[in-house]
Order: sequence, then structure tokens, then C-alpha cells
Amino acid sequence: MIGKLKGLIDSYGDDFVIVDVQGVGYVVFCSSRTLQNLPKPGEAVALAIETQVREDAIRLFGFRSDAERDWFRLLQTVQGVGAKVALAILSTLDSGALATAIGTQDKAAVARASGVGPKLAQRIVAELKDKAPAFGSVDAAVVRLAGDVGDKRAPSNVQDAVSALVNLGYGSPQAAAAIAASLKTLGEAAETTSLIRQGLKELAR
Repeated sequence: MIGKLKGLIDSYGDDFVIVDVQGVGYVVFCSSRTLQNLPKPGEAVALAIETQVREDAIRLFGFRSDAERDWFRLLQTVQGVGAKVALAILSTLDSGALATAIGTQDKAAVARASGVGPKLAQRIVAELKDKAPAFGSVDAAVVRLAGDVGDKRAPSNVQDAVSALVNLGYGSPQAAAAIAASLKTLGEAAETTSLIRQGLKELAR
């Protein structure tokens, strides 16, 4: 099995790159996000590799980081998510954004990926919600607050502040994340108006 490739960029395709390793060209499939961040032909590159062996082919998938490869593997544990869909999701969301989307149950963010419908997005965020914090930079406090808001367990000042941001057009997960950050700054006893004001500042960053 191949776990890493270091070589020179030979050429690019629509969804792959050919990496020249001492005269041998390896076809490596990548997310569009990864392809956009790779160097020009002739320049050096190092990619974390996931090797998939099928009866009719051996395919290599390349990633700029081990974290991205871990997400690629994790996504495919969900029924209905194959390599193509996993790459589409990683083309739309980087590792941190994906962790936050799943941690805050933001199925709309996941559904932006090509080939991911509402039902599949719901299944992804539901099945991976307990694994998201371990796979990205998602703030556990944000995940907890999003759950509290969704289940109506959060204090009234928090519920009202999140509701106000949602009424202004922000998505519920984004609003919950902004208010979670505001609570860290202002404290849990902050008034609703103060939370809304600070939340808007967080969203504007």
C-alpha cells in the first residue's frame, strides 16, 4: 500500500494530478481544493495517499494533510458516501469547516457539495456528530451550545440572541457559533442585546 508520495508535479487533469517519482508517473485523484493549492508542473510536492484496491483497478487519492485524508476515510463510513462524494465534500469544505458543520449539525453546509442531497447530508451530520471534534478544529463549546439551542435547553438570553441573529438572515449553526464565542468574551450573565451586538462582530470577522 502507498501511504505517501514525494516527487515532482508532471501534469494536471480535471480531477487528478500526475506525480513523477523518479521517472514513474502516479495518477493521484484529489479534491478540487487540493488541486488548486498544489504547485506548478516541475515543482516538488508531497502528498498523503489513500490507496483503494478494487477488482478492476487500484486508485490513489492524494491530500495535502493527514487530517484531510482522515476525513476522506471517515466520510466513507457513512452509507451512500463513496470516494467521489467524499472528494466532493472536501472540495466544498476544508477540514475545519467540515468539522464545524458536522459538530453543529449544519446539514445545509454539507449539502452544498455536488452529489449530496438533503437526506444524505442529514445522515452524514447525524452519524459523524460524535466524531467531529476529534477530526478538526471545531470548538466543543460551539457543539454543546448548538445542541442546547436546538433542544431549547439554553438560557433565555442565549436563545433570544441566537433567534435574533437567525431573524437577521444567518443560519442557526452560524448564529449559535457566534453567540458561543460571545459568551466566552462577555460571560454567561451577559444581556441579550450585548450578546447580539458581540455576535454580529463575530460574524463580521
